[in-house]
Amino acid sequence: MTKPFLEVLSGRKQAIPPIWMMRQAGRYLPEYRELRAKAGNFLDLCFTPEYATEVTLQPIRRFNFDAAIIFSDILVIPYALGRSVRFEAGEGPRLDPLDTPEKITTLASHADFTKLEPVFEALRRVRSQLDAETALIGFCGAPWTVATYMVAGQGTPDQAPARMLAYRHPDAFEKIIDVLVENSIQYLVGQLKAGADVLQIFDTWAGVLPPREFVRWSIEPTRRIVAGVRKKVPGAKIIGFPRGAGALLPSYVEATGVDGVSIDWAAEPSLIRERVQNRVAVQGNLDPLALIAGGAALDRAVDDVLENYGSGRLIFNLGHGILPETPIAHVEQMIKRVRSYKV
Repeated sequence: MTKPFLEVLSGRKQAIPPIWMMRQAGRYLPEYRELRAKAGNFLDLCFTPEYATEVTLQPIRRFNFDAAIIFSDILVIPYALGRSVRFEAGEGPRLDPLDTPEKITTLASHADFTKLEPVFEALRRVRSQLDAETALIGFCGAPWTVATYMVAGQGTPDQAPARMLAYRHPDAFEKIIDVLVENSIQYLVGQLKAGADVLQIFDTWAGVLPPREFVRWSIEPTRRIVAGVRKKVPGAKIIGFPRGAGALLPSYVEATGVDGVSIDWAAEPSLIRERVQNRVAVQGNLDPLALIAGGAALDRAVDDVLENYGSGRLIFNLGHGILPETPIAHVEQMIKRVRSYKV
């Protein structure tokens, strides 16, 4: 039984593009909100295999997406490295900041992977419950993006604390990146062994970097992770998502060796078609606000993605995660329109 999602990443265009959504297991679903309330806090939801499995499968049952993505978070690596990681309701993540070279010397080199065993167990459980044509995605945060939270201790509007530290103390900042690269490789290989078919590397904050820094802190660490994973699992399928990379996307694709790249909704179609999609699969890139708007605006936005990229290798997705206030009926409208598409 073939998996359409994997077929696209392997170089074979599908007549109807496979579809899934970033953050498809989440707050827009009443069944998720119910389980989230029962779990107590966010990390307990991630680290209780029974809950993580259920949440991962909820959007598959409801929408029959072509891929499930394991329910977890990009900050589980800092947690496994012994950093304090908390999620404050309505506030987002809170960590103990690594904002000076002195503090960075306290960072452990090796994660305690027993702390991440619940993620592997959830992957094994999801894999056993998915049908043969649905792919399972494992993921991690890219070192740059994870480091931005570790330095500031939280998300900031443009991640200035990490950018400043990387300018002032590049050697100290490099230590955080190196630790994240090595442990992310091990984590991703563990996810493949537990049943993931594909991996995605989320570089949510890549777009705040100038070109020189983008090469050093986004492209280069991602390239090392891709190479490190494939050294242990030859042929591993990997999607990169350097959000906001814009005109730097072609060099990212060329240098990292990813099989596919996720694009945000501001991507310029001719650049993507001529310099990205001719090399790798493209995943994206519906504006999540168009999905909230619904109606004719949503139909137009879906058609734009299909017209821009449907003649090449495309995985239909959003340009970033689905927003909590998204109506379920609009998700159904989007899926119906994508699945009735003919090249």
